[in-house]
Amino acid sequence: MRRLVQLVGLFLVLQGVSGAIDHLAHQPFFGVVLNLFNRFVVPSVDALAGYELYANLSLAVLGAAVVVAAERVVPA
Repeated sequence: MRRLVQLVGLFLVLQGVSGAIDHLAHQPFFGVVLNLFNRFVVPSVDALAGYELYANLSLAVLGAAVVVAAERVVPA
């Protein structure tokens, strides 16, 4: 279960970094998968208008925090 949570956290990091790259330049690799947050969530939330780069970088930091938290959990 811990590996699954780490995988989700890694996917969040990749989505955040990919969205930031896509916002600054064109993202040529796996744009369909890695920019889901950038294409569906960011336009739907009005509070994120104009803060797309910060939203993507925050998603990457959140994903890194999930990876670190999953690593530190002691299995029972």
